Amino acid sequence: MKKYEKVFREDYERWHRENEAYRERVAADPRRLAFHLMPETGWLNDPNGLCQFHGEYHIYYQYTPFEPTGELKLWGHYSTRDFLTYVRHEPVLFPDQDFDAHGVYSGSALAEGDVLHCFYTGNVKYFDRPDYDYIMTGRGSNTVHVTSRDGENFSEKKVVLTNADYPEDMSGHVRDPKVFKGSDGAYHMVLGARDKESRGLVLFYESADLEHWVYRGRLSTKNPFGYMWECPDVFCLDGQLLLVCCPQGVPRRGLDFWNVHQCTYMKLTADRQTGACSVDEADIRMLDRGFDFYAPQTFLDEQGRRILIGWMGIPDADYGNPTVDAGWQHALTIPRELSFSKGRLIQKPLRELGALRSGCRIYEDLAGLCAESGIVYEAELTFTECLRMEMKLREGVSLRYEGGHGEGGILTLDLGEKGAGRKERPVRLDGLRGLQVFSDTSSLEIFVNGGEEVFTTRVYGQKGGMEVAGACAGRAVVYDLKSFSYAEPDEKTGLGDACRRNGSDGSEKNQKNT
Repeated sequence: MKKYEKVFREDYERWHRENEAYRERVAADPRRLAFHLMPETGWLNDPNGLCQFHGEYHIYYQYTPFEPTGELKLWGHYSTRDFLTYVRHEPVLFPDQDFDAHGVYSGSALAEGDVLHCFYTGNVKYFDRPDYDYIMTGRGSNTVHVTSRDGENFSEKKVVLTNADYPEDMSGHVRDPKVFKGSDGAYHMVLGARDKESRGLVLFYESADLEHWVYRGRLSTKNPFGYMWECPDVFCLDGQLLLVCCPQGVPRRGLDFWNVHQCTYMKLTADRQTGACSVDEADIRMLDRGFDFYAPQTFLDEQGRRILIGWMGIPDADYGNPTVDAGWQHALTIPRELSFSKGRLIQKPLRELGALRSGCRIYEDLAGLCAESGIVYEAELTFTECLRMEMKLREGVSLRYEGGHGEGGILTLDLGEKGAGRKERPVRLDGLRGLQVFSDTSSLEIFVNGGEEVFTTRVYGQKGGMEVAGACAGRAVVYDLKSFSYAEPDEKTGLGDACRRNGSDGSEKNQKNT
C-alpha cells in the first residue's frame, strides 16, 4: 500500500484475504504479548474513542495492518465486556475521503443515549507546491464527526472544523479532538496544537449540538513548554481539574523528561467568572517514567471509574522493537483506574485483571528472595523498610533503589542489553514502600508506591528468574498470569453470546509530524 493514496474498506478486505501467511508469521512470534492488546499484523499506536457504550467497552486505535512502520492510519477496533475476553473487529474507519486521505488520525468518543459520536483528525498533505514544510504550510487538519448505533458501523463522515476555523496564528499541526459534555450541558472539545512561534498549547471549542463549534480560547504556559501538545485530555478527578497531554520538544531536566517526547499531567484552575483555565506551571508532572508510554486517553465507565489506556510506544525514539522483523510493532498498556490524592495522579491496574492470576506464591522474607517465575507474571512487593535494594525482573533486567538521597532515594529501571537500545530511567522517591510488577513476554509495567509513579517499557529477552537482594525487609506475592481470551464477533447474537461460547460468562505516535 502506498502512503499517500486513499484506502477503502474493499482494499483492506482484498489485502486481508491475500495475506494469511503474513498473519501466521506474526502469530508465531514468541514475543507476542499475553495480556496486552496488539495489532493482528503491522503497526498500532494511539488508543482512540475509548468508551463504554450499552455495557460494552470499545477500544479503537491507530492501526496500519499492512506493514510494521505506520505508513497509513486506519482506526482498528477491539471490544470487551470484562477486560479479559476481547473481540477483534475489522477496522471501522479508513482514509477514504479527500479530507482524511493521508490518515484517520486520533480522536475520541462520546456516548449520548443510543448514539455513539466519534471525532477524529482527518490528515491531508498538499502537493501543489514544492516548498511546503508540512509544519507551518502544506497540511490540512480536519476535525471529522461520525456516529454509530452499535460501535461497529458508522455514518457518513462530516467535517465540522478545518484549518480556517482555527486561530490565525496556528501552524498546520492541530489535531486529536477530545470531546466531553460539561456540567453546564454544553459540549466541549479540546485540540492539541502548535502555533506559528512553535509553542505548544490546547484549543477549546464549544457546541450545543455536536455539529456547530465555536472557538472559546486556548491554554498554554507563560513560559514555552515544548513546541506541540498532542493528545490533550481535560477532566475533573476527585475535585481537581486536570490536563493530560503529550508535549513535544521539552528538554531534559534533572531526572525528568528523558524521553524524546513527554507525557505529562497538569493541574488546572478555572476562573469562575470567565471559565478560562490556567496551568500550575510549577507542578507539571510526568505521567509515566518508562521508555514506552505516550498518547494516553481516559474515559468514564458506567461505574463512574476514570479509566486510562495508553500507547506502549513513543514517536521518534532512537530505540526500536525487534518485532518489526516478524511483521508487527507496539501494543496498548493494561487499563488503569485513576484517582487524585495529595496533589498526585494515582494509577492502579484495573481490578478486573486480578482474574488473570494463578499459582500464587508467598515469600515472607524479601532479602535473598529467589522466586520461581518465568517472564509472564505479576509480583507484589511490600516493604517494611528499604535502604537499598536490587530486584532482578528477568535475566539482564533490574530495578535498583538507593536510599540516602536527602529524605528519600532514587529508583532506577535498568534494561541492560535487553532493551533493544533502551538503557536506564530513574525517579526520585520519598521512600520505597511498594512495587507491583506486571511482566509480559516483551513488556514491563511497574507501579511504584501504590501507583504514585509508573514505569512502562518494552523489553526483550526470554529468560526469566526473579530475585531480590539488599538492605530491605518485607514480603512478596508472585502470581503466574493467564493470557487474554479472544472471541469471534457475531453479528446476530452480539458480543455477550460470543463470549459465552468461548468460555466466559460475559461478566468478566505514530510519527505524526511525518
